Amino acid sequence: MVNFVGAGCGAADLITVRGMRLLQQADVIIYAGSLVNPQLLEYADKNCKIYNSAYMTLDEVIDVMKEAESHGKMTVRLHTGDPCLYGAVREQFDRLNNLGIPFEVCPGVSSFCGAAASLKAEYTLPGVSQSVIITRMEGRTAVPEKEKIELFAHHNATMVIFLSTGLLPELSAALQKGGYSPDTPAAIVYKASWADEKICRCTIDSLAGTAEKNNIKKTALICVGNFLGSDYSLSKLYDKEFETEFRKAVK
Repeated sequence: MVNFVGAGCGAADLITVRGMRLLQQADVIIYAGSLVNPQLLEYADKNCKIYNSAYMTLDEVIDVMKEAESHGKMTVRLHTGDPCLYGAVREQFDRLNNLGIPFEVCPGVSSFCGAAASLKAEYTLPGVSQSVIITRMEGRTAVPEKEKIELFAHHNATMVIFLSTGLLPELSAALQKGGYSPDTPAAIVYKASWADEKICRCTIDSLAGTAEKNNIKKTALICVGNFLGSDYSLSKLYDKEFETEFRKAVK
């Protein structure tokens, strides 16, 4: 069995209980060494074999899984955040399916959730935004033509932008071209929940300068939108005049 496990957004104690137990039971761990907190490996048994996939190709990762499976061993594939976001897991799933190797997925706390917690913010505020767009800038890897930043920006919804810290001048321009005003609130969240976390609040037009001033070049999320402002409507959920299945309205 291969278990794909979301490592969480950084802090070692933000892995799920299930994920922690799988690490404790694993005979083999293949972890994304460029992003996963190495403290998580302390959960592993002393006899567990550990591989850093930052130095491996897809074929090499699959070969380790095949070898472990041939000896009846359990492998944990430890991905940063939640595997479903920018985890490159589908290609691994397909290879395992073709090989007849069973696998399961244990979700994790994505960094976009960790960033919101660090910002003490709510992405979906009544009267401001009820949608969250998770995306990235086009860089060495292309994005579909209909998913360009400027097209998403047209909605003026909350945006959380991954893998784009090295492209902030271009990101700022694309966001403004799409319809955000230059003074729209933004935040750069570096290594959310890690011990060396850094939060930099700014505006869309000052993203690049803020990152340069704080020497942030990678491993950061860019959060954009008026959810970072001070104006919003109160939720109807707790409005005394709003009747629900569980509570009568008070007029």
